[in-house]
Amino acid sequence: MTTTRPAPSRTAMIEIIKVSKEYPPHMTALSDISVSVASGEMFFVIGKSGAGKTTLLKLLCNMERPSNGLIEVAGMNINQITGNKLAKLRQRVGMAYQDFRLLADRTVAENIAISMEVSYKKPQIISERVKSLLAQLQLEDKHDDLTGNLSRGEQQRVALARAVANSPTLILVDEPTGNLDAISTAQVMDLLSKCTLSGATVVIVTHDDAIYRHTHHRVMKLDQGRIAALSQGNHI
Repeated sequence: MTTTRPAPSRTAMIEIIKVSKEYPPHMTALSDISVSVASGEMFFVIGKSGAGKTTLLKLLCNMERPSNGLIEVAGMNINQITGNKLAKLRQRVGMAYQDFRLLADRTVAENIAISMEVSYKKPQIISERVKSLLAQLQLEDKHDDLTGNLSRGEQQRVALARAVANSPTLILVDEPTGNLDAISTAQVMDLLSKCTLSGATVVIVTHDDAIYRHTHHRVMKLDQGRIAALSQGNHI
């Protein structure tokens, strides 16, 4: 199966239609991918290294463009919009990178606050949101620490907090539990679940089968750039 669509009662946040991505000279990262992801859905993408998972996330956040096919986010062709429309769309997308991409010379609080500051949130709202996220991830004591001094597991949680801080409608997460123990993993997944309950769409790339095997969420398995399977978590 290569195509699936959300239930008719749910609006699609993501539409991927016959998308391929090639890199010169002869490397195909994705081939003829078609899938819809509904608003408020948590959606997992799995597969071996090199299967095309991270490439898919880069296409969804407009870091790269597809070689062929169409990608729509919130009803907009993300490869055609420019200017203010593109800027507004980017404010609605939160991305937690596998390599974190934190500002090492800035504090934890400053890193998390960045996305809210560019959206001109009031300082008091920013401060309260930062404290709330740190509490949910048990990082309250790291508020004023430089992110460069944190452990990788702590950095990973800060990167996630930054991605969700501005309450985006689409959250893209690359390997969110790779450096975490079971307790921290549960905290991260609880936070992401709360985001979906608030209406956000969450797409998670992962090698950690523990976070999807016993859920009702859909899981898409990529193999050599193609969809190898698409089903509920406990049936993949």
